Amino acid sequence: MADKQISLPAKLINGGIAGLIGVTCVFPIDLAKTRLQNQQNGQRLYTSMSDCLIKTVRSEGYFGMYRGAAVNLTLVTPEKAIKLAANDFFRYQLSKDGQKLTLFKEMLAGCGAGTCQVIVTTPMEMLKIQLQDAGRIAAQRKTLSGQAQLSGRGGAQPSVEAPAAPRPTATQLTRDLLRSRGIAGLYKGLGATLLRDVPFSIVYFPLFANLNQLGQPASGEKSPFYVSFLAGCVAGSAAAVAVNPCDVVKTRLQTLQRGVNEDTYSGFLDCARKILRNEGPTAFLKGAYCRALVIAPLFGIAQVVYFLGIAETLLGLPRVQP
Repeated sequence: MADKQISLPAKLINGGIAGLIGVTCVFPIDLAKTRLQNQQNGQRLYTSMSDCLIKTVRSEGYFGMYRGAAVNLTLVTPEKAIKLAANDFFRYQLSKDGQKLTLFKEMLAGCGAGTCQVIVTTPMEMLKIQLQDAGRIAAQRKTLSGQAQLSGRGGAQPSVEAPAAPRPTATQLTRDLLRSRGIAGLYKGLGATLLRDVPFSIVYFPLFANLNQLGQPASGEKSPFYVSFLAGCVAGSAAAVAVNPCDVVKTRLQTLQRGVNEDTYSGFLDCARKILRNEGPTAFLKGAYCRALVIAPLFGIAQVVYFLGIAETLLGLPRVQP
């Protein structure tokens, strides 16, 4: 193992291809996850993932399910590439002594990968969440306006529905954040993102490596296509559910526009306390099954592309099994 060299450009390309394919497949579920996590008690518009997607299509059309997808498709390439390549790099560095990686070293490599990826993940999530949640805010205001009109029909003056606010674009959001808060505006929720992504990678990468190894026909041979896919799905789902409480807090902290009578938060601990006090412990599992459904195929596809070594084939390079 010590004499093997990894091709960083190839790993980056593989990670980018995997991210693009995966996000295209699962983005509507991710939108439902964001909206479910952001709705608070007393302001519930959606009862489940399917209810959220049906109402989204009815009110915003089919492409309403892909609001924010452009941001993800643009930034998921460097995000997934950094994550997968960093894990590969750290695993290689930690195995230079020729010994098999211990569980602790596998977790250490995952920790390094999760820490590196937040450079891209935080601004990507910041912009994506605003775009995804805009439809929920608009629907809530429309519902409340309709209720106000019904209650005001007995009065002398009927209420007039306010015109819908224009929905922001990623470019507008970026410009406004940079103008008002500087670069720090794009990194709001950085601590919460680290608390989600570092534990995720610590769980995911060692679990995937060991599950994938179970399917290897012989030592030194790569696992079959379906084994890499299933290992990525299982490891991704397990890690996603494990860190979902941090994902709920992160989503709430990064949301700039609040619905009517919804709580505001000053930081991670303040957010966690208010969620626990006002919504109960089960609120930390909001969107957990959506997140599992997003992460499972996302990382399953990612690991298949990555372990098939598509970029190495295109570049004419020998493929190295980490």
